[in-house]
Amino acid sequence: MRRVRGVAAMAAALLAVSGCKMFAEPSPLPTVRNFLVAWQNGNYSGAAKQTNGDRKMVAGALEALPGQLDLASLHLALGHVHKDGEDATAQFEVRIDLGDNGPPWDYGSQMHLHRSGGEWKVVWSPSIIHPKLGKGERLAVVTETPQRAYVQDSKGRALTKNTKVEIFGVLPGQLAKPDETLEKLSAITDLDKDRVLGRVRSAPPQAFLPLVTLQLPAQASVAAKLLQVPGVQARTRYLPLAPAAAGDLVGQLGPATAELLQQVGAPYQPGDTIGISGLQVLDQRRLAGTPTVKVVAQAPSGASSQVLYELPGAQSRSVRTTVDRRVQQAAENALKGLHAPASLAAVHQATGEVLAAADHGTNGKNQAFEGRYPPGMTFGMITTQALLGYDQKLNAAVACPPTYKVGDEVFHSSSPRGKTFQSNFARSCPTAFASLYRTLADQDLRTSAARFGIGVPWTLPLPSFSGAVPPPANTAERAASMVGQGRIQVSPLAMALAAATVESGTWKPPSLIKDPAPPQPIQPRSLDSESISTLQPLLRSSVSSGAAHAADVAGNKGTVSGVVAQVPYGSGKTVSWFVGFRGNVAFALAVEGKIDAAAVAARFLRNVPG
Repeated sequence: MRRVRGVAAMAAALLAVSGCKMFAEPSPLPTVRNFLVAWQNGNYSGAAKQTNGDRKMVAGALEALPGQLDLASLHLALGHVHKDGEDATAQFEVRIDLGDNGPPWDYGSQMHLHRSGGEWKVVWSPSIIHPKLGKGERLAVVTETPQRAYVQDSKGRALTKNTKVEIFGVLPGQLAKPDETLEKLSAITDLDKDRVLGRVRSAPPQAFLPLVTLQLPAQASVAAKLLQVPGVQARTRYLPLAPAAAGDLVGQLGPATAELLQQVGAPYQPGDTIGISGLQVLDQRRLAGTPTVKVVAQAPSGASSQVLYELPGAQSRSVRTTVDRRVQQAAENALKGLHAPASLAAVHQATGEVLAAADHGTNGKNQAFEGRYPPGMTFGMITTQALLGYDQKLNAAVACPPTYKVGDEVFHSSSPRGKTFQSNFARSCPTAFASLYRTLADQDLRTSAARFGIGVPWTLPLPSFSGAVPPPANTAERAASMVGQGRIQVSPLAMALAAATVESGTWKPPSLIKDPAPPQPIQPRSLDSESISTLQPLLRSSVSSGAAHAADVAGNKGTVSGVVAQVPYGSGKTVSWFVGFRGNVAFALAVEGKIDAAAVAARFLRNVPG
């Protein structure tokens, strides 16, 4: 329960309120004053002494109010007092802060007094607490949550599917030991026990109060533990909570733990089902809307209730993404069955819209957006664009030796040896490109990479990595940079955008959300015509007759262009790449292991719509 902040009210302040009238003693004012001050400051027995009611009953009714409303604070202000012989009426204003950053609930009330034996007493009635509160009734808080809206694909179809869930909750009025029950529930679920207790005490006693929603069978072990907690009940439902595709983008839903509530903020409560990852948490307020909160006067049976106050919530609204469901499914299917972590990002070559982002075996990490891998010879398109500035000829003789040493760095090539720059590009020969390191100045590769968007600070709603091309510290690093190694890192998304740049001639910043479309401060960047006319046939030759030949999928959907690489990194690790495009789809695939990435790319392309 939230702590009620009592505000000490001095007698002089109450007497100074507009509308008060001084009476010759005996006056009802001291009784009214003492009652309000004691009530506001939580001295319920002291307030009860000023009434003609049963003191224990009156004190209990006043003391129950903070719990019934789970209120944050209570303020009382004396208004007009009218005396008529042995009777009097005192008006006062009530301001209740229900918390969660909502506006206060303000209303007017009054109390009747009667003088007997020269002593004024408040005539006790529940209507003092609220004018519409009847005998035997209590106040309660009812929260009505709108149905959660969907994360949608580019055509407005939901990217979630129905899944079996168990909704765990309690009947507040039937809990024999609320503290003990909620202590155990909170220990299992990481919910804030005090805030859950506040929800339970303020809820209608006879209505099922949902506190935790668990997806089955994934969370079956937690569900089994909750069923052992006395007083906890379960309801089985099928709700659209699980991602149907693009799970790392869509994200997951789960209980509102104390940690998550700090992130999403008011007005969500412990136990609410909220976004815990991906767009579900990023757009929590839009997707979930905000609940409507009602204060009701309710009979003990709960059979009838009267709404005394309503704070309207906001309707939920969908979030439409750029994801193409068919491309996304093709990406996920292409990665299935791989025995190593793999990620694939696909974008529309003309717009930069993300069409798919798939991850396999990455433990829930969105490596398609956030992965940090050396690009190896897939970086050759950037190196080539920089070399063109120094009049590099495609038919120039460039050897592809098995090894090439620069300083302490030894580069290796298992590629079939070509004799020209063009043939060694097609064969993805690292030693050929490393041998050209003296041609470029230190800044040249960084400048070229920026034209392809690598290292450019573009933004997306979800975390992403645009790449990094640090300046080389020595000649060995300069040679390593030529072949996309050393300290160069990229994500699959960054390389998909680079491939799109080759196809369209213009780099476009990525976008993921159609509605509501976020601002993108980074402007497109165009390649020069020489770069476009040179790079396009180079990437095509790599697929038609080079190292990426396994990706040369026949059909009427256009020809495939791209490059491959197998790059050593870390301690004995290898990342296998395919980066390329066909038609409107540009994509990049990274597999953490030695594998024919072009063959995986072919599986993807066979299922990509034309």
